[in-house]
Amino acid sequence: MTERSQIATSFLPAPGSAAVEWSVAPGLMPYPEALAFMEARAEAIRAGTAGELVWLVEHPPLYTAGTSARIEDLVQPDRLPVFDAGRGGEYTYHGPGQRVAYVMLDLKRRREDVRAFVASLEAWIIGTLAAFNVKGERREDRVGVWVVRPDRPPMHDGSAAEDKIAAIGIRLRKWVSFHGISINVEPDLADFSGIVPCGIADHGVTSLVDLGLPVTMDDLDEALKAAFEEIFGPVARIENDTRLTA
Repeated sequence: MTERSQIATSFLPAPGSAAVEWSVAPGLMPYPEALAFMEARAEAIRAGTAGELVWLVEHPPLYTAGTSARIEDLVQPDRLPVFDAGRGGEYTYHGPGQRVAYVMLDLKRRREDVRAFVASLEAWIIGTLAAFNVKGERREDRVGVWVVRPDRPPMHDGSAAEDKIAAIGIRLRKWVSFHGISINVEPDLADFSGIVPCGIADHGVTSLVDLGLPVTMDDLDEALKAAFEEIFGPVARIENDTRLTA
């Protein structure tokens, strides 16, 4: 099987397709509300009554459980609210200072290839981090994006320490994607201790600010937009809060 690092990551739409809508939600988005909106929007995209959308949100502190979550990885079950996400993957944390990008795309207009889509999401994150001179890397045995930490003690096998800076968890329905990615800008990293993040206990978690970079959420959003357009095509910024329409 071809490694993800060798998969072509162009996911441009069919010629003549409309630009992807790009919206930033204000405040902290309740997780159940986000789930309900994504479900409705994915159905509308497949029905042809709504366009593709990238929806940028922040959530209040919470944990989400993917379809592969193991209960033993919920280390502190009473620390924060826990929600079933319905996406792939295991437990993850969301909270203020973390940018969550929900990606609702019609892959029938792009490529019907799940592995290539995951690789493209990783490439999007890596391109975004490069805008801040951060070298994000993928690992074939771990989905997400990682940074090497030479400033930390090496692993027990002598390899360099690594921290996760971005997570990916998606779901497809009739080839419409929803859920998406999260990038740590300046979340409370202590809250990750309540779970085994993504089921991986051997590595840590970091953020842009933890790496010593004074990056704001607005800075990250601009970098996200530029990197997205290189892989997925043009976006059209919309001012209204898209929670209000399917």
